[in-house]
Amino acid sequence: MIIEIDPLHPEPRKIARAVAALEAGEVIAYPTDTVYAIGCDLHNRKAIERVYQIKHMKSDQPLAFVCHDLSDMSRWAIIENAQYRLLKRMLPGPYTFILDATREVPKVLLLKRKQVGLRVPDNPVTSALTAAFGRPIISTTAGPHGGEPFVDPHEIAEEFHGLSLVLDAGAGGLVPTTVIDITGGTVTVVREGAGDPDLYRTANL
Repeated sequence: MIIEIDPLHPEPRKIARAVAALEAGEVIAYPTDTVYAIGCDLHNRKAIERVYQIKHMKSDQPLAFVCHDLSDMSRWAIIENAQYRLLKRMLPGPYTFILDATREVPKVLLLKRKQVGLRVPDNPVTSALTAAFGRPIISTTAGPHGGEPFVDPHEIAEEFHGLSLVLDAGAGGLVPTTVIDITGGTVTVVREGAGDPDLYRTANL
């Protein structure tokens, strides 16, 4: 099911339909400030497994926590003062930050190093969705694993069998987030993507 939604002023009833799908353990596609994402409820193990199946990903490939704000992030990641200052300066924005996980993170989502990737997109639809859902959406890029993201919501619906709905906010982007590891007291760019290179290349803790 494809639901057209206003990209700047998302209609609450359409957001509510997407939230209902997430709460029912279904997998959806939705826009972010970079590319379209495929996501589900972090508390539903079967839904998480379905995300991996839909994307043809191995179970050791990490999924991102798409959060509403910094307060939401702090439940799932250990954030020290210096890290908080950096996050506050760069979020919301097109960045995924790797942080040490708290005990709240479901074990199925933890890698060997017990770290998580979290982001707060600067996008009205994502913001409304995460606010209404009340917890992070476990997500991955809506594109073939290792390939370019799909920009057309209709193409996403056709390519990924198993999605219950797609929130169509128009064409998406092609450049994924910049991934930044801020564990261990350092700032390391793991993957260059969207965002201001001058901002993240000079960032420090």
